[in-house]
Amino acid sequence: MKVTVSRKAHFNAAHRLYRKDWTEDKNNDVFGKCNNPSFHGHNYELIAHVTGDIDPETGYVIDMKILKDIIKEEVEDAFDHKNLNIDVPEFKNLNPTAENIVVVVYNKIKAKLDPKFELQVTLYETPRNYVTYPSK
Repeated sequence: MKVTVSRKAHFNAAHRLYRKDWTEDKNNDVFGKCNNPSFHGHNYELIAHVTGDIDPETGYVIDMKILKDIIKEEVEDAFDHKNLNIDVPEFKNLNPTAENIVVVVYNKIKAKLDPKFELQVTLYETPRNYVTYPSK
């Protein structure tokens, strides 16, 4: 029997949406105020959903402390109070859009999970704007 358990977390980070290979005008046209050269920030919220079988011995799908520790190490410690464009290696050459951030977060968490688990990550950039990967 498959069950999904979820863990919420948050981090605060700054970023700038732009492409180095585009002109300033094109960046402004596409990214608008998100292209601010002084950067801007968000209070990101994320939910990691882990799906798997219930372990008959523990009654858990996954020990939530394990999931909490993975998220803390791979996401919160790596992204919180950072400038994503400058301080986070994954975004040196990758535009830190919400779509790209959620894929990076997914890959970082997935690499630490037992392969028997399915993972889905939802990332809220604002209370009304969020992305989910992988989409179902």
